[in-house]
Amino acid sequence: MVPAYIVAVIAVVAVIVTAIVTYLVTSNVHGKKADSKVQNAETKAREIIDEAVKTAENKKRESLLEIKEESIKAKNDLDKEIKERRAEISRNERRIEQKESTIDKKLDSLEKREASCSAKEADLDKQKAEVAKLHEERVRELERISGLTSEQAKDYLLKAVEEDVKIDTAKLIKEMEAVAKEEASRKAKDYIVTAIQKCAADQVSESTISVVQLPSDEMKGRIIGREGRNIRTLETMTGVDLIIDDTPEAVILSGFDPIRREIARVALEKLIVDGRIHPARIEEMVEKARKEVDALIREEGESAVLEVGVHGIHPELVKLLGRMKFRTSYGQNALKHSIEVAELCGLLAAEVGEDVRLAKRAGLLHDIGKAIDHEQEGSHIQLGVELCKKYKETPLIINAVEAHHGDTEPESLIAMLVQAADTISAARPGARRETLETYSNRLKQLEDITNEFKGVDKSFAIQAGREVRVMVVPEKVTDADMVILARDISKRIESEMEYPGQIKVNVIRESRVTDYAK
Repeated sequence: MVPAYIVAVIAVVAVIVTAIVTYLVTSNVHGKKADSKVQNAETKAREIIDEAVKTAENKKRESLLEIKEESIKAKNDLDKEIKERRAEISRNERRIEQKESTIDKKLDSLEKREASCSAKEADLDKQKAEVAKLHEERVRELERISGLTSEQAKDYLLKAVEEDVKIDTAKLIKEMEAVAKEEASRKAKDYIVTAIQKCAADQVSESTISVVQLPSDEMKGRIIGREGRNIRTLETMTGVDLIIDDTPEAVILSGFDPIRREIARVALEKLIVDGRIHPARIEEMVEKARKEVDALIREEGESAVLEVGVHGIHPELVKLLGRMKFRTSYGQNALKHSIEVAELCGLLAAEVGEDVRLAKRAGLLHDIGKAIDHEQEGSHIQLGVELCKKYKETPLIINAVEAHHGDTEPESLIAMLVQAADTISAARPGARRETLETYSNRLKQLEDITNEFKGVDKSFAIQAGREVRVMVVPEKVTDADMVILARDISKRIESEMEYPGQIKVNVIRESRVTDYAK
């Protein structure tokens, strides 16, 4: 078969010859020497074609030689590869033969072992049968001797063992509980004593009155003013009662709101120093005093936060902390109490491995509701929870505030530490003015007031006097009467008793029906 490139060369030469012939014929179509030129052209064309054929044959021979060389080289490479593969196959066959030999040996060994195991298994089956037979004989003999079946004997043994285990378990549990209680009590005492020793806070006893010293008794008349206009203006502007009596060189300010009383005291002192006392001047001084007290409140709150080392408290909560400087509970200053509780919480948290800063924060804010319980309805716990929710405190802090008097279940160890620190701060000698006798009398008075109402069976003052539980006779008091009874008891307590915060009146009506099956 002629290669493609030779065919291409011949085709090109033919095209060139045709072009030459065509050119010569066209250019000399009418000339006398046209035939001779055509013959010359044909001769040259044949020569060119013969030359091209020779060249093509030469190329063909060269190509065939190259192809033969390549085929010979490829054959040699293939023979070499075949030899290598045959050698590798031989090696693999030898390895396989060796492995087959090894496997045959192992199979022989396994067959021998299997035969040995079969023999042993037969012996074991025989022994099991003998053991089972002996066991049956022993059980029958035991049943004959004891007069009990195997199931009855098993039940008897299980009951005996169960009773022994119960007794031993109860003893062990009792011993472990005793040890745990003793250890917990000892550690709790150590923690509390350590915390108290490390914490020392000032205690301030204040009451619902403030005394302003006068330079002379003549100043009393100027404070009263013509027809009492000065004293009326001062009382109206501050909401505080001014008591001017025979006390020498002193005026008494009386008011339940300590901040109003402080504003009145500052304003009155400024008026005394200024000497100009008239309604317009009183209004001006009261306004200045209010601004000064507001600034003082803010400073006290910031100082408390800085002293405890708690950061990130909302500015409004800081301001409310400052208001607690003028709030007392049984003579104990509320702000000092909160600082002390925060310090104790931090110390206790460090002892038990809790977050100290979080514990201090909870202790500092636990009584925050006391800052506004003069102005809003509700206990200081309810108000404190609302304030903490309003200013985005964490649920852990909110629960600590809500549970610090045991009204709700504490959800964290920090809430329990706040309870303990609050009790320590309130119960420490000198912290509060109320004696045991006064406390007992107040609880007794609370129960006496409730027992006087018709239909009341018995009553109990609980939660340190913060709640009175009233049990009524169901035949005498209906469900509708309970609402009126609770309201009447509350009004009576408000009119006859003095107490901090609020007292919860809980009226309970219980109906019981008893019958006997004969």
